[in-house]
Amino acid sequence: MPPPCASIHSTRSDIDPAWSDSISDDDRRIDPDISCSACDAVCCRLTVVVMPDDDVPRHLVERTSQGLDVMARDEEGWCVAVDHQHMCCSIYDQRPAICRKFAMGSAYCRSERKLYREQVARGIPLTMMD
Repeated sequence: MPPPCASIHSTRSDIDPAWSDSISDDDRRIDPDISCSACDAVCCRLTVVVMPDDDVPRHLVERTSQGLDVMARDEEGWCVAVDHQHMCCSIYDQRPAICRKFAMGSAYCRSERKLYREQVARGIPLTMMD
């Protein structure tokens, strides 16, 4: 299971260096067989917290009821910065720092991809609920 703050594309070791002692070798391993081009852009459906230093265009940011600035999502749950025609980030050079830290093929990536496949197999809708 990913660390508690993984849902914002970070790792606890970024916040608490002492925590890195408990990271397993699998958490550090990058699977070279995983490719973004062979994925359904699962990471582009995760909640992305926008930090004050991020240079994200403000019209792409929403404030949650808890007061957090997050990347807005469309009605299907995709980050609004995703260019659906090319399946890439339309603000790549301005993407939040937390997106820059998300490592393709990392333990967190593999875990999210597995969860996504399980949800699809069980028929769980991937659209946002109000």
